[in-house]
Amino acid sequence: MITSPPRSSDGDGPRNGAGTGEGTGQGSPRNGTGHRRPSEATPYVDLTRAEWSALRDKTPLPLTADEVERLRGLGDVIDLDEVRDIYLPLSRLLNLYVQATSGLRGALNTFLGESAEQRGTPFVIGVAGSVAVGKSTVSRLLQALLARWPEHPRVELVTTDAFLYPMEELKARGLMSRKGFPESYDRRALTRFVADVKAGKDEVSAPVYSHLIYDRVPGERLVVRRPDILIVEGLNVLQPALPGKDGRTRVGLADYFDFSVYVDARPEDIERWYLNRFRKLRDTAFQDPSSYFRRWTQVSEDEAFDYARTMWRTINKVNLLENVAPTRGRATLVVRKGSDHKVQRLSLRKL
Repeated sequence: MITSPPRSSDGDGPRNGAGTGEGTGQGSPRNGTGHRRPSEATPYVDLTRAEWSALRDKTPLPLTADEVERLRGLGDVIDLDEVRDIYLPLSRLLNLYVQATSGLRGALNTFLGESAEQRGTPFVIGVAGSVAVGKSTVSRLLQALLARWPEHPRVELVTTDAFLYPMEELKARGLMSRKGFPESYDRRALTRFVADVKAGKDEVSAPVYSHLIYDRVPGERLVVRRPDILIVEGLNVLQPALPGKDGRTRVGLADYFDFSVYVDARPEDIERWYLNRFRKLRDTAFQDPSSYFRRWTQVSEDEAFDYARTMWRTINKVNLLENVAPTRGRATLVVRKGSDHKVQRLSLRKL
């Protein structure tokens, strides 16, 4: 989907300096360890790449270079060093979270007098961030790494693109120029899907979305069967629930998450990545006769890139600034990328 990078989030969120001209995470007073000084009012602990990498302990690297290449998104820059330094420690942390959460739920079952033999509730992870920031690659890497841990071999990944309204309905609602904005999703169906998985239903299905035709695939469904872990990836997965017509607050998608990741970068870097990806797609996937964007291979390069820049500035960047970036402060972990697509700093919400 060609849809939408971040300004500073609300007060308790970690800073990234987006749109301010300052360096990512720079300017924050730190103590000798590189962490924020205790006097600073923040729920996060900031870590450099080296500090974070050291936390992987002795976790072995289970992926080969070929596997990483297959998981990498178009235009994303990732290699075994990035997996070893960033995503191995994250998989270790998530494994610890899964075990701790399972223990907590066991204690709750004991208190409620329920059988300890009941199958555990799936652990749900949300992955958010701008279009073109690399959150899909992060999600696929986490799926591959987490499935290698013996405690939770069944790891499913669902993208919220599957819950975009069909193109015909988007047109009827006048939302084609708002595709990717919160109102373009069937949020009720998405939340119900995650709630049903979390409740341990034997089988839950979701629509299938195709980036080639830029729409849902008629008649196709993705079926999820009692996973150990469910990863939910999308632009707006961390948004709080909207009040209902009666003014009462409803349960939102993020309320079902046990852990969440926000993939962050400067808006100007994401714009460049977005345009580079458009260039590569124009030479590859857009050439397919079935592609919704094939018409942009039939015009001059200047005309095609004028369209891409307009899409970025009037749709994707607006969505990022108004809807996506403000949710950064709700994430458990913020992963900050530099201009080379490599992670530079991380902010972990303290328990």
